[in-house]
Amino acid sequence: MEKILKIFTKESGSINQAAILLGCFTLLSQILALFRDRSIAHFIGPSPSLDAYYAAFRVPDLIFISIASLASITVLVPFIVAKMPAHQLAGGNGDKVSEAAQKYLNDIFTVFFSFMVFVALVAFFLMPYLISFIAPGFTPLYQAKVILLSRIMLLSPILMGLSNLFGTVTQLFHKFFIYSLSPIFYNLGIIIGVIFLYPVLGINGLALGVALGALMHFGIQFFASRSCGFTPRFSLGRSKTGEASFPFTINFKDIKNTILTSLPRTLGLAFNNIALIFIIAMASFLKSGSISIFNFSFNLQSVPLNIIGISYAVAAFPTLAKSFSSGKKEEFKKHLKEASRAIVFWSLPVIFLFIVLRAQIVRVILGSGSFSWDNTRLVAASLAIFSVSILAQGMITLLSRSYYATGNTKRPLIVNFSCSVLIIILAYVFIHLFENIQMFRFFIESMLKVGDIDGTEVLMLPLAYSVGTILNFILHWVFVKKDFMPHEPFINKTFFQSLGASFFLGITAYLSLNILSPIFGTTTFWGVFLQGFISGILGIIVAIIVLYLLKNEELKDLAKTINTKFWRAKIIAPSQEEL
Repeated sequence: MEKILKIFTKESGSINQAAILLGCFTLLSQILALFRDRSIAHFIGPSPSLDAYYAAFRVPDLIFISIASLASITVLVPFIVAKMPAHQLAGGNGDKVSEAAQKYLNDIFTVFFSFMVFVALVAFFLMPYLISFIAPGFTPLYQAKVILLSRIMLLSPILMGLSNLFGTVTQLFHKFFIYSLSPIFYNLGIIIGVIFLYPVLGINGLALGVALGALMHFGIQFFASRSCGFTPRFSLGRSKTGEASFPFTINFKDIKNTILTSLPRTLGLAFNNIALIFIIAMASFLKSGSISIFNFSFNLQSVPLNIIGISYAVAAFPTLAKSFSSGKKEEFKKHLKEASRAIVFWSLPVIFLFIVLRAQIVRVILGSGSFSWDNTRLVAASLAIFSVSILAQGMITLLSRSYYATGNTKRPLIVNFSCSVLIIILAYVFIHLFENIQMFRFFIESMLKVGDIDGTEVLMLPLAYSVGTILNFILHWVFVKKDFMPHEPFINKTFFQSLGASFFLGITAYLSLNILSPIFGTTTFWGVFLQGFISGILGIIVAIIVLYLLKNEELKDLAKTINTKFWRAKIIAPSQEEL
């Protein structure tokens, strides 16, 4: 086992290598996340109770994102590295956290834990008042359910926030495999809640499953960080001079610098979460099950986003920051272009695959038990709308980091805030148009083939999210072009090559579905799976052939990367609030 784990400690300078390794790690947790959603769909299905469960996440998630990201891996690692001797950063067995780094982590732990518990307690008592903002359209009975579920879930941001903090140590000592286990155990806890606790405790069992998953998430990082020599202690008081005196005083200067460094990124994440709170609030007025439909489709579209967009953005960030700080602007632009083209290369085919195979994807992953065919069609339609913005979401994660790497945090902050407000406005406008203009409603329902089922108003929510996100990407792209490479080609060639290949992919997959549907049928799991799988494979083969004929550079780079030992890449994994 020791030899196996050592493969994760080697270093490579390739963004492609690091991104592919990150994508492999993320894929493991996403597979379990899909099994989690399938279990929820099977045992409960879209319903008022499940709507209450998903609505209950909003306040705990906002607390987690707003506070936990202040002490995230991306922010803490540079501070810790500066406080550790060079030989301890080699990641060898027996290395421990230095005394200065231990002191810094204790200070962060003390302030972070105290503030997180305080905020959670305040939210616990204010929950009856917050419910009118979270789910104003629910009946008093289900509002009471949301209050109870939210209070149980308030354990989650505390435990996962601490896990994020301890995960910094495991990342610092290159324990990437152990770090990647945390989201897997988190989803496992929720699955236990669905399968074992829900039949006994009802919907409350799911909330307890979330708390159990958070505890398991925390436990993995706690014991792993202890093996690296970090056992958290509370730092109490402050010296008269303001200087640290291990381990009984807090160096508030370090705390201030950490918060100021992470605040812009934290606000950007919080704005997106606040937009989701408003969307869920609007969905609470729609047909029961609408919040469930929205969340199922949102989770499905997040799979390729996490594997592609976040992986490349996280892999590129250290290189971008290093290049810019060294004054190597041409190298900075080169790495930014490389990561951008890779996200475009992967995202466009995924968009076409998800749109064409949406019904097969949803039916195979979610379609059993309480999840009806009408549910499948609505989630599939919502997934198609979300999928249009997969490229935009991935590029935003990268382009915003290009500004963070240069120290310019104001630009992405303003863009993210403006577009979050726009998403909220668009959600209201689109619902109003859908309910009052029959031509608009008919067009949407006909295009997505859902005109004969109820509850299609929910499709306006992913539409608003996608339109706002695409505009966010366009603004980021315009500003990046202006600030970093005003007279240089960016992603044009890759975009059109990948778009052409994706078009042929979509045509091939669509024709294959029509040919294979009568052969395999659409009434069994294996029939739906085989027609979707074969159609997807045929489409991918055609896309590869087209890219090969076009002499696509990204395809060549991918082949080279696969032939290298990419699993030996040195990486910093994404913080959990980004997944």
